[in-house]
Parts: sequence; C-alpha cells; structure tokens
Amino acid sequence: MQNTIAGVSEGHICILRLVGVGYRAEITEKPQTKLQPEYEGQKYVFLKLGFAHPVEMGIPKGVKATVPQPNRILLEGCEKQVVTQFAAEIRAWRKPEPYKGKGIFVNDETIRLKAKKIK
Repeated sequence: MQNTIAGVSEGHICILRLVGVGYRAEITEKPQTKLQPEYEGQKYVFLKLGFAHPVEMGIPKGVKATVPQPNRILLEGCEKQVVTQFAAEIRAWRKPEPYKGKGIFVNDETIRLKAKKIK
C-alpha cells in the first residue's frame, strides 16, 4: 500500500548503468527487428552489449524510459513492481561480472572484484 501511494505522488525510479567497452543503449520508436508492439505507441530499448546481435526489448506500459547518456538508462513509473521487473529483465542480459567489473548495474549496486588466480 505504501509503494502505491509513493508511486502516485512521487513515482519510482530505477537507474541502470552499462559498464563495459562498447555497451550502449538508445530508445527507438519502431523496432528494428520483427517485434510486434504490445500496445499503441510502444517504444523500444535498443541495447548493444557485446553480442554479435543487438538486443531489443519493448518498454512495458506504465514505464517511461530515457537515455540521458549512452551508458545510462533511466526508468520511471508509478508501479514499483513493473519498473523493477523491467530493470531486472534488462540486467539479465549482462549480469555484473566479478572479475572485470563489467555488466549492467541497477541503482547503486556495487560488486566486489575477485583477485586473479595466481599459479
């Protein structure tokens, strides 16, 4: 109940940081692949995450996504569960990696780097 009241009055925010060489994000109006829109006027998050193919995801209804920098995604919405679920779906493509510290970090998430193996 408290999350609903806070969502309507202030809104919930998730900030995703893309850490890695060549990791980029952008918002597009039309899908570049053969994705079908779930609702009228749906936008898409277009991610370059080091794969051979770009990753494209439809933004759910009730979530507003912006890209202030190419390596940051700002998700806003009034329903906390929808915003954080979409952030988790994006993060699942590149979870933070403990050896090099690369990946997609949600909000103020940090990761402790592991030491390299020495023979």
